[in-house]
Amino acid sequence: MKPQLIITSFIAIFLVACSEPSLEAPKPPAFVKETPIDWRFYQQQKNQKKSEYISQHQAAYDWFADFAFSETDGVPYIILRLLPVIAPELWGSEENFLDVIGLFYDTRQVGYPMPRGIGISAFTRKKPLSNIDYTSFTCAACHIGRVYSDAGEIIYIDGGVNTEFNIVSYRVRVFQTLQKMVGSETDPDKKNQLWIDGFLTALGKAQATSPNFFYKAYKNSWVDFNTEYEKQQIKLFKQQSSQVIPFFANRAEDEYHGYAALLNKNYKGFQERSLEGFPGMADATGISAVNSYIDVKKSFWGGLFANFILPTSPGITDFMSVWEQDKRKVQWDNAHQRLINGGGQWNGNIPIPMYRNLAAQLTLGLKDNDIRVAAFGVELLDGLPASVYPFDVNIDLAKKGEALFAEHCAQCHQPRNGKIYSNLNVNLDRSYVVNWLIRKGGVDKFYKACSPETVVNIGTGPFKPCAEYESVSLKGKKQLIMSPNDNHHGYNARPLSGIWAQAPYLHNGSVPTMYHLLVPDERPETFIKSRLTYDQKMLGFAWQEGEGSLNDKGYLFDTTSFATFSSVGHDTDIKEDGITYKLNWSDDKEGAWALIEYLKTL
Repeated sequence: MKPQLIITSFIAIFLVACSEPSLEAPKPPAFVKETPIDWRFYQQQKNQKKSEYISQHQAAYDWFADFAFSETDGVPYIILRLLPVIAPELWGSEENFLDVIGLFYDTRQVGYPMPRGIGISAFTRKKPLSNIDYTSFTCAACHIGRVYSDAGEIIYIDGGVNTEFNIVSYRVRVFQTLQKMVGSETDPDKKNQLWIDGFLTALGKAQATSPNFFYKAYKNSWVDFNTEYEKQQIKLFKQQSSQVIPFFANRAEDEYHGYAALLNKNYKGFQERSLEGFPGMADATGISAVNSYIDVKKSFWGGLFANFILPTSPGITDFMSVWEQDKRKVQWDNAHQRLINGGGQWNGNIPIPMYRNLAAQLTLGLKDNDIRVAAFGVELLDGLPASVYPFDVNIDLAKKGEALFAEHCAQCHQPRNGKIYSNLNVNLDRSYVVNWLIRKGGVDKFYKACSPETVVNIGTGPFKPCAEYESVSLKGKKQLIMSPNDNHHGYNARPLSGIWAQAPYLHNGSVPTMYHLLVPDERPETFIKSRLTYDQKMLGFAWQEGEGSLNDKGYLFDTTSFATFSSVGHDTDIKEDGITYKLNWSDDKEGAWALIEYLKTL
């Protein structure tokens, strides 16, 4: 061979070697989970890991699941139990009068006197009989869900979504119960007396049925609700009835009228349907703002500008799963002055976990909040594992989907991706609800509830839950409690751990299954939400009308009924940093099915 040919051949070989160093496919990003080989074994491992984690954080789990948000405020326990005595037609079954608002008895709480999601203040008071018992919804009301197994048994989803919970329906039913008691009476003093007389009469009726009517003689490691305890609680309640009953009733009326003002402002033409509520959904920002609206409305000049406190657009969204918060954490910039690269809720406007948890508490409008609940929530949720998909997986197909996920999904849905996406063609109402007034009021409220100097005792001694974040002091950084308004006009692409349990999809729950998310050409305009039966093929809860047993009806959701419920979005391929990511798989259903199978394993 001639020298020049040798050189030319060598150069050609060298160029090929440099341009094609390996015939192997490029490795997926480190955060793409490798598909397990033995699915059943992997399931068992994941279930065991979650059980062990909860056991290791049992105190934090108890505060998350069972403890009321306040020891001195909320709905008096006896009043809550008397609601179905006064208006049985408005409440649920005799076994569980709160099943009409989607709260259920958890079989893991044997003998508990209330369904999961109702906390009782006696659990945290040092002296349980030092005051009447108050109740509030707990974190579990929204974040412990359920699904039917193949055998028709209930599987609980700790840290997931209670798709059945309807907080609006609860408030409306309370208001209707109170209206039944006063009829057409409008005089405030006379109404108060009618409420006092009505509740005390119902109390006597309930007492006559059983000495354990209210507490069912339940006992746990915190308190013994025996017959004597119940007797003493009734005595305390009667002593305070002239104060606590009118206070409860008037606040419940204010909340109803405040919510009506929110509907009139942001849900015009949809008020009547909105008052029925949407299980598994809430306008949390709006409900929080209603509490401020009520206070301002009562002030001297409040009536003139109270309406400005309410959000300027609808903010109703699906509840979120709250597990594996460590994957959503924001980080400090190098100067420790800004928070970057992460986000928690749909648009990441409350970046610090402690304040995110506190925001959920403040939604209830209590005047006295036990911030230990939020602090324990941070401890529990930081590493709480996602619930594993409880059904079978086609591993061979999932492996094909793994490569597609790495190529088209992982770059956005990676841990600590703080980018806010506004280019997905989705309805952006929710991302605009926090105006400057809401942000200012929110920051002030959060700071008042928990400043860097606030001290609580969570069992291991004094603790300052808002003193620092990620070992950096929060002193002088009040404005970081909520991100600047212009920073969240869009939505986070969250990590997809346990995404099977987050259905229906998009922030407004407008897409019933993962198949419909990936194949937007087939998205239905209407479908059924809040069923417990699962569609294992399409990856989502059973959604078709006509399906479901009598005990698994769900409710009809119409994506065309209100603009905020639009199912448009995440349906067009996008380009980020010069790379095109495929979002619409309508022309490649084989790829969609492979992706779906892989997503089951996350």
